Amino acid sequence: MKALPLKSVLPPVVFGVGGLVLWQVLTVAAGVPSFLLPAPTDIASQFAENFDRIVDAAIATGTNALIGLLLGAVFGIGAAMVAVRFHVVDGLLTPLAAAAAAVPIVALAPLLNSMYSTTTDTPRRMVVTIVVFFPMFVSTAKGLRQVPQVQQDLMTSYAAGGWQVTRAVRLPAALPYLFTGLRIAAPGAVIAAVIAEYFGGLQNGLGSRITSAAANTAYPRAWAYVVGAMIVGLLFLSAVLLLELLTRRPRTTLWSTK
Repeated sequence: MKALPLKSVLPPVVFGVGGLVLWQVLTVAAGVPSFLLPAPTDIASQFAENFDRIVDAAIATGTNALIGLLLGAVFGIGAAMVAVRFHVVDGLLTPLAAAAAAVPIVALAPLLNSMYSTTTDTPRRMVVTIVVFFPMFVSTAKGLRQVPQVQQDLMTSYAAGGWQVTRAVRLPAALPYLFTGLRIAAPGAVIAAVIAEYFGGLQNGLGSRITSAAANTAYPRAWAYVVGAMIVGLLFLSAVLLLELLTRRPRTTLWSTK
């Protein structure tokens, strides 16, 4: 695996450090109150003081996000395979998926919380699953339709069935699109899990800790939990990028020879 070139790593690092320095200077020099925008040093101090609590909350939120991401990805990929295989199903699933994506999390989370016990994480995982389903369904379906006609004709000449074509030709060709959907869905899963925690239920995740700290005017601590959520989102995205690198292989055609 090739190392990232310095010119691709240095600019975002410089930009990030410069942004933090500017943020610190402006908040201190202008005397910005903490309820508007705490200084980075105050947030870092609270992050260090509450590190164990942030880790525990991040594990709770990350678990919900991971389970919802896996379920949403499986359902989305499976639905895309069926939709591409059967046009009637495509006509039914596509509008439903678009309708599900149009429902805001702030409306969905309280509804699911009222349907299930507040002592379970099921509503939060359902929210994440619904949020993840749409990008995975759309991206995978688009990828499955990108197979060149010549390859489909070749498989037909081999008397391959529809599912054989999907498994041997369509899915390998759809991998770039599938990972595009995952790159969108992975951070979105964390965002959905955090927002779902704003509306009651177990008080063990990052979202509930953010609202609790803000309600007690502990704004630097609330921002420290926000930083924890950002780290979880970056870990999810990094895991997807690593998985994509591990599964990437040189493209070969059906008629290639050694």
